[in-house]
Amino acid sequence: MSELKKRVVSSMVILPLSFYFIIKGSVLFLSFLFFCFLISCYEWNKMAKDRIILILGAIFLFISFYCAYSIRENLQDIGLFVFLFLIIISISTDIGGFTCGKIFKGPKITKISPKKTYTGMIGSFLFSIILGLMFVNLYPNLSSFNNQSAINLILLILCLSFISQIGDLIISYFKRISKIDNSGNLIPGHGGILDRIDGIIFVIPFFYLLNSLFKIV
Repeated sequence: MSELKKRVVSSMVILPLSFYFIIKGSVLFLSFLFFCFLISCYEWNKMAKDRIILILGAIFLFISFYCAYSIRENLQDIGLFVFLFLIIISISTDIGGFTCGKIFKGPKITKISPKKTYTGMIGSFLFSIILGLMFVNLYPNLSSFNNQSAINLILLILCLSFISQIGDLIISYFKRISKIDNSGNLIPGHGGILDRIDGIIFVIPFFYLLNSLFKIV
């Protein structure tokens, strides 16, 4: 309960502050991304034991944060809403997995992350679909999404949720081989920045590539 209280209080501070920088955009958003990028690289440095893995990881982080800036700033009037959509899918995936995993428990998925269960995975998909569809229907700015069939939109959300879960497992794997529970201790109850954005840093470049190939928006 103590950890849960810390997590809730931290979220009440971090989330509004993060969304403020995201919504404001421009220099504030760029400064926010740069700060997160530096902390992420510092935390990654603690997890990557091999020099090649360290360099490749840092390059990946740079690409991911560049894609984040590009999506937010370069998609004209829908950039903000598309970026928020990706964030919401990633957050709902995390919340769904945590909530359903805690309530229903069940068999574990992998030893890489012992807390991950099949019920949690199903919860991740369900939460992401529900919140993703709600967000798209609330904002007419996302007409590019609304113009797609419901099936295509659900498939997109499922793909993004799946990538978010894969990202979570990848970061968990590196934490496990480094024998650390959290990537850092910057955020009380949550750990480090990479603990919170592990899914997001994979979802954003995946969507950027997908959109470059198929012009989703």
